[in-house]
Parts: sequence; structure tokens; C-alpha cells
Amino acid sequence: MTTAPHVPAPPQGPGVQPPFPAPPVEGRGKRIGLSIGIAVGVVVLVCGGGLGAMIGVLASSQSSAQEHANAAVSGYLNALRDGKYDKAYDLLCDKAREDESQAEFRRRVAGEPVVRSYTMGKFDVLTFSMPVEATYDNGSSAQLEAYLGSDRTTGAFEVCEIGE
Repeated sequence: MTTAPHVPAPPQGPGVQPPFPAPPVEGRGKRIGLSIGIAVGVVVLVCGGGLGAMIGVLASSQSSAQEHANAAVSGYLNALRDGKYDKAYDLLCDKAREDESQAEFRRRVAGEPVVRSYTMGKFDVLTFSMPVEATYDNGSSAQLEAYLGSDRTTGAFEVCEIGE
């Protein structure tokens, strides 16, 4: 039977250091828990603040888009109601003006019933459309859909089409 060679123990005495220091064991769980808690708190604060800011921006842009869409559609419908066909034509988007001359537009809208009053619904930013509950001068009413475009130079909303 062979025996393993004997390794001598480090010498004892003042000034002698062990080969490596032992890690502290007291309070270790508290430090880890505290570190994880702080990290989670920072993540929640950053992500929560970012989410709150994003929701605020979306809400404010939706509100702004609604106001601009209301202004475009009401300006167009009011011009038609008042018989200001040239002004109404100027409020159309570029595509609508390319498809129909000003004279053709005047002839067409002069023969249609006039919208006397209307109530606008919620503007849909995905389809750039807005429902309009319209009452005509003959007393009938209809649910219309206004489709909007954006002016290439100013970015303002313009009416492209209003139909049932």
C-alpha cells in the first residue's frame, strides 16, 4: 500500500498569511437582497417613467390630430354650406384637385344636397378618416365618412373625400 506524500501545513506564527482571504459571510444575504431591490427599483422607475411619457405623447398627439381634423372637415363643410365652392375646392387635398377641375367640382357640388348641420366623430389616425353625422337641408340625415390627406408643404390636414 502506498501512502500519499505528506504536505506540510503552513507555518504558524505572527506575520504568516493564509494563501487567500476568506470571504465575509455575515450580512451577505442582506447585501444581495438590497442590491437586487435597488436594481429592480431603478428598472421600474426608468421603464415606468418612459411608459408614462410615451402614453402622454400619444394622448396629446391624438388630441392634436382630432383638433386639426375637425378644423379641416368643418372648414370644408361650412364652405359648401355657404356656397363658397372655390374656397371648398381650395381645402381639398392635391389628389382630389388632380382628379377633378374646379369647374367640375362646382357643377358636382351645386347639384348635391347641402349639409346644414353635422357632428363629427373620433378621428382615426390609422386610416386618416373621421365619421360625420350630417343633416341635409331637406331634413334627411346620413352617416358620412371624411377621408383626409396631409398637405405636402404645410403638413395641415385637407379633405380628400367625403362620402357615405
